[in-house]
Amino acid sequence: MPESAFLALAAARRSIRRYKPVPVEREKLAVCLEAARLAPSACNAQPYRFLVLDDPALRERFCAAAFSGVYSATSFAAKAPALALVVSETGKLSAWLGNQIRDTNFRLIDIGIAAEHFVLAAAEQGLGTCWIGWFDAKAGAKALGLGPGRKIEVLLAVGYPEEAPAARPRRPAAEFSSYNEL
Repeated sequence: MPESAFLALAAARRSIRRYKPVPVEREKLAVCLEAARLAPSACNAQPYRFLVLDDPALRERFCAAAFSGVYSATSFAAKAPALALVVSETGKLSAWLGNQIRDTNFRLIDIGIAAEHFVLAAAEQGLGTCWIGWFDAKAGAKALGLGPGRKIEVLLAVGYPEEAPAARPRRPAAEFSSYNEL
C-alpha cells in the first residue's frame, strides 16, 4: 500500500483516558471545530452544534451531573481540560424525510462524521481525545441550562495525553471488505 499521511494519523490515534493538567489552547480547539464544520452531512443539514467546555467551573458542574451513579465508569473524562459536547438540532425537512424512508437516523451519522473530523484534527495537533457515549445526557443538559429540544448525543474528552496506549488489534481488510460481491 502506498504511503499516506492520513493513514499514519488514523493508525496513531488512540482513545485517551488520562490527560495532563494543561489547558488546551483555543486556537487548537478552533482547528478541531473547523474540521467538524467542514464535515459532510445529509442534505448539508449539519444538524448539530458543538459546545466546548473549557471553563473549569462550568466543566466541573457538567461533569458532576453527567458522570454520577451508573455513569461514573466514564468519570475519567472529568479530568480532561476540555470537553466537546455534540448537541443535536433539528435538521432539514429533506433529511428528515430521508430518515423516514430509509429508516436510518442520518442525524446520528452526521454527528459521527463531524465528531470524527474533530478527533482526527485533534490528533494531528498532538491532542488526545476519547469518545464518550456513557453519560447522563439529561442531567448534563440540565446542569448547563440547555433547555428542551436539545440533546447531548456524544461528548469528546480533549487534552494533552498523559498516556500512550498501544494499538488494539484490528481485523485485516479482507475480513471486513470486498470488491463487487459479499
